[in-house]
Amino acid sequence: MFFAKRRARKAAARAATEVHSLLDAASAQAQPVEQALWIIELLDWLRRGPDADLLREGLNLPPTLAEQDGKDTAAPAEIRRLQTLLDVLDHLPERRAEIAAVINGLLRNTDATLLLADFGFSQRPSFFSEFSERLGNKWLPKSPETRDLAVLFALFFPQAHDAVWLEALDAETLARLRELLATREIETEKTASAQLWRTALLDALTYTVSQIRATGFSPDLRSRMHNSGPLAGEVEAPFKQLAAQYETVQALLARQPSGDEEALRQSLTLLRAGLEACRQQADSVTAHLEDYGTSVSLVYVLHQLHQRIDRAEALLNCLVGDTPARDTAHLFANFVRLSAQRRSLRALWRHNTALLAEKMAERHAETGEHYITRDRREYRAMLGAAMGGGLIMGFTTWIKIGILGLKTALFWTGLLAGLNYAVSFVIVQLLHWTIATKQPAMTAPAMADKLGELSKPGGVERFVDEVANLTRSQSAGVFGNVLLVMPVALLLGLGGLAVFGPQFLPVPKAEHELQSLSLLGPTPLFAAFTGVLLFLSSVIAGWAENAFVLHRIDSAIAWNPRIRRRLGALRAARWAAWWRRNIGVMSGNVSLGLLLGLTPEFFRIFGLDLQVRHVTLSSGLFGAACASLGPAVVNDPAFWWALAGIAVNGVLNVGVSFYLAYRLALRARGIQVKERRAIYTSIARRLWRRPWTFILPPRHAAASVHG
Repeated sequence: MFFAKRRARKAAARAATEVHSLLDAASAQAQPVEQALWIIELLDWLRRGPDADLLREGLNLPPTLAEQDGKDTAAPAEIRRLQTLLDVLDHLPERRAEIAAVINGLLRNTDATLLLADFGFSQRPSFFSEFSERLGNKWLPKSPETRDLAVLFALFFPQAHDAVWLEALDAETLARLRELLATREIETEKTASAQLWRTALLDALTYTVSQIRATGFSPDLRSRMHNSGPLAGEVEAPFKQLAAQYETVQALLARQPSGDEEALRQSLTLLRAGLEACRQQADSVTAHLEDYGTSVSLVYVLHQLHQRIDRAEALLNCLVGDTPARDTAHLFANFVRLSAQRRSLRALWRHNTALLAEKMAERHAETGEHYITRDRREYRAMLGAAMGGGLIMGFTTWIKIGILGLKTALFWTGLLAGLNYAVSFVIVQLLHWTIATKQPAMTAPAMADKLGELSKPGGVERFVDEVANLTRSQSAGVFGNVLLVMPVALLLGLGGLAVFGPQFLPVPKAEHELQSLSLLGPTPLFAAFTGVLLFLSSVIAGWAENAFVLHRIDSAIAWNPRIRRRLGALRAARWAAWWRRNIGVMSGNVSLGLLLGLTPEFFRIFGLDLQVRHVTLSSGLFGAACASLGPAVVNDPAFWWALAGIAVNGVLNVGVSFYLAYRLALRARGIQVKERRAIYTSIARRLWRRPWTFILPPRHAAASVHG
C-alpha cells in the first residue's frame, strides 16, 4: 500500500510538471507555424493526458463543485482536463494572457472563412476528383505552415471522437473559455478576440449567402423551380431578396452595440425567413423532375444548396443567437464530423450511391405501379397476363436450346441468347403480358413514394400494405408464368420429337439439363445472382427513362424538322408520346435479355461457370427436358429435386431483386434505423396475424391505398 501511494504521488507530480511545461511553451512572439504546433500539442494533451483526478492532486487543486456534487463524473476526460487547465490559468495571469494571445493570433494569421464558409463543400461535383482529393486527405501529411484555417482545423481535431467532447461542453466551461479568449493581450494595441471572431463570422456569412444566391441562379435549378406567380422571374425572387435582407442585417450589426435592437431583431427574422424561402424553392425542383429529368450532378447541387443554407443558419446562430458559445461548439463538432468524412473513402461511396438512388427514385416511374395488384380483379388480370408471358417463354426456351446447339464462339452464343430473350420480353410487353421476375425491381419508385409518407399518421401501415400488395403480385406473376411455360415447352418438345426424332433433344442432354436445375446443386447461388441481374435491368431502365426526359428526346422526335418531314407531324407526335410512355420498359426488357444472355458467357472467358437461373426460363427448360425423358421421369429423384430447385429459384429471383429495390428506396429517402425497425416490426406483426394477405388478394382494394 505504501509503495502504491508513493507511485501515485510521483505520477501526480509528473503530471503537474507536464502541465506547467506545456503552458510555459506558449509564446505569442513565436512564428505562426510554431504557435499552431503548440495548439496541436495542447489539444493532443487534452485527448491523451493523465487522469484528471491524478492531475488535480499533483497541482494541489480541490475537486470542482460539479465533482463534489457528483454531477461531473460522467463528463468526458477531455473536458475534465480542460477544466483543470482553466483552474491552473486562473492562478497564472501572465500565462493566461500569453495563451489568449496565441489563440487569438490564430485568427489574425489565417483565413477563417475557408473553414467557416467553405469547409465540407466540394468545388467539383465529380466522383473521381473527389476520390483523389479524399485519398490525399487520408494518406498525404498536411503542413501546419498555412493560412488555411480548414487545414489547421483538421490537424487540431484529427479524430472523430473529438466531436463527442465538443458537443458535451457544458455552459460553465464554455463561459470560462470565452473569458480566457477575452483576456487582454500583452500587446494591447492588437484587435480584441471578440472583434476578430465577429469579423470572421460576418465574412463567412457573406460568402455563404453569395454561394446560395449563385446556386439559385444556375440555369439547371432555375428552369425547374416552382413558379408561384404570373411572372417567370418570380422563381428567383427568394434568391434575389436574400442579398438585400442580408445587407440590412450586416449594416445593423456593423453599428452594434449602439444600433437599434428592435430593427436588428426584425431584420434577422426576415433573413431567416428568406433562407427558408430559398430552401422551399430548392425543394420545389423535385416536383419538375417528371418533366425535365435529373442527373447526379443536379441532385448533388441540390444537396450542396441545402447544406449551405444550413451553414448560413448556423453562422447566424454563432453571431447573434441566444447561446452563441453553445452554437459555436456545435458548429465545431459538425466540422470535426465533416473532417472525418473528408478522409473517408467509404463515406464518399455511400454518399454517391445515395445520390444515384435519389436520382433513380425521384422520378415517379409510373411503370412500377402497373406491376402492383390491390384487389381480386387486378390479381386475376395479373395472373392472366403472366400466363400469356409463360406462353411466349415456352417458345423462347426451345430457341435458346437451338442457339446452344450451334456451338458458336462464346460471345456470339451469348449475344444470340440475349437477343432471343430481349425480343421475347419485348413481344410480351407489346402484347400487354408480363414476366413475373421483372416486377419487383421496377417498383422501387413506387415504394420510395410510400416511404416518403412514413412520418404521416398510418404511414408505416400503408407501406406494409404496399409490400403485401407487391408480394401478392409476385406470386400471381410466378404462378401464371410457370403454369403455362411448362406445358407449352413440353408440348413443343413432344412435337419436335415426333417430327425430328430423338436427336431433337438427346436424352443425355435432357438429363444434364434436369440435373442442372436441382436444388442440390448451385441453383440457389445462380438464382440469387439472377436476382441481381434483374435489379440491374431496372437500374438501366430508370437511367434510360431519365436520360430520355433530361435530353428531351420526345420533344426532338415530335418537333425536329427532319423527323417531321420523314414521319409527318401527326405520326411524329404519336411516336414521341409512345416512346415517352415506354422507353423505360423497353430499355429494361432489352437490357435484361442481354444481361441474361451475355453474362454467363462473359464469366466463362475466365473459367467460371456462373449460370443464370430465371424461374420462367428454368420452368420452360424443365418442361423441355421432361418431353425427351418421357413419363418415367417422375420416378427419377432428379425430377423432384429439379421441381424443388425451381420453387427456390422463384423465391430467390423475386426476393433478391425486391430486396435490392427496397434498399434503393431506403437510400433514396434517407430512412433512418429507427424507421426501418418500425417497418420490420409491422411486417412481422402482419405475417403473424394475417399471413394470407401476402399471398391471397382481398375482395376489394383498401380505401387507404387509393386515398
